[in-house]
Amino acid sequence: MDRRAFMMACGSVPFAIDHPFDHALALVRDANVAVDGVAPELVADDESYWLRIRQAFSLDANHVNLNSGSVSPAPRVVSDAMARYWTLTNMSPSYYVDELLYPEVELVRRRVASVIEADPETIALTRNTSESLQIAQMGLPLSRGDEIVSTTQDYPRMITAWQQRERRDGVVLKLVKFPVPPGSMDDLYDRVMSAVTSRTKVIHICHITYTTGQIFPVQRICAEARRRGITTIVDGGHSFAHFPFTIAELGCDVYGSSLHKWLCAPVGNGVLYVRKELISRIWPLLAAPATQDADIRKFEAIGTYPVALRVALSDAVTFHQEIGAVRKAARLRFLRDRWMDAVVNLPGVELLTPRDPAQSCAIGAMRLRGMGAQMLTDTLQKRWGIHVRPRFVDGEFECIRVTPNVFTSLDEVDLFAEAIRTLARG
Repeated sequence: MDRRAFMMACGSVPFAIDHPFDHALALVRDANVAVDGVAPELVADDESYWLRIRQAFSLDANHVNLNSGSVSPAPRVVSDAMARYWTLTNMSPSYYVDELLYPEVELVRRRVASVIEADPETIALTRNTSESLQIAQMGLPLSRGDEIVSTTQDYPRMITAWQQRERRDGVVLKLVKFPVPPGSMDDLYDRVMSAVTSRTKVIHICHITYTTGQIFPVQRICAEARRRGITTIVDGGHSFAHFPFTIAELGCDVYGSSLHKWLCAPVGNGVLYVRKELISRIWPLLAAPATQDADIRKFEAIGTYPVALRVALSDAVTFHQEIGAVRKAARLRFLRDRWMDAVVNLPGVELLTPRDPAQSCAIGAMRLRGMGAQMLTDTLQKRWGIHVRPRFVDGEFECIRVTPNVFTSLDEVDLFAEAIRTLARG
């Protein structure tokens, strides 16, 4: 029995919806009719359009979620798909999963690859950014004394991975500091490349930092690293489906991201890109047969996993592409600018994210004199029901990270600005 015939036979499984306009994709497509041909910058402040997008999610209207940088909710089309696949899984796991769901993973691979215009044969589906990047961090052959250049604002779990290789293999990790906001993109490039020596084998940098949302000059760094024979690993935990780019534009050797952030996929989905020529050089975290040495799928050999979460990825890709990457990024920058404009001149407020579109998108960071990041986070939650995330870089700075998403309303952004205004003047 093929999948279509199986679905038609299962009247008890909710494979269809009762009303088409309850469907998240229908809401988006209906909203798109009114803005067809309109410049993304003009749609960015069209609240009637974005209200339809918001209605595609199941949200708590009494809670202001400004922390999409950690995990985002999935639109109903994704959560419904996940429920359908989970029901199917439980009807006969060993048969239906093997015969119906696992074969769909290859379509999912192509759909995910299409977002960044990558060759599907260079894309592995993982569980998160950490797993993706540690495949490369632990699998790259390195020798004692080999150097890895990264920054103090790269994700702590990735720094910990390199520190473990320091202890195990005798490699040398060099962490570069940079100010927030930085002087320029040139300054970021110079700081990273000035740490490179003849012993440097890997440059590991964030595409956009988890701390302040600083976009790095990745393309320029990767191009120079390639010229010098240095492997580049790009932490894209916050960039996939956040703003438009292609993997060819980055020019990196390895890229990893979490899809439950800006793609709004089911929690527990990630992606790994490895330049095709490099696949055979990297050992997988879990053993794979020699016949898979040059196969990107060797990085997916983790044993049994909840495939229902993975096959629902296609619906997340469709939702993202229906909105449009350019339109989405324009809205995210508009929301970021709106709250920043409202607080920038308040006493004691310091913004740590540059406003230059080339250097930032949705993520913005700030601090308030007299209140630590944790206290400010707790106060916003207790007094206004606003959820943000505190960020700390030991010995350098602390801040709160504010990350709206496509479901965020202007009222919610304005409430955050009003809360900061109250605290700054109080």
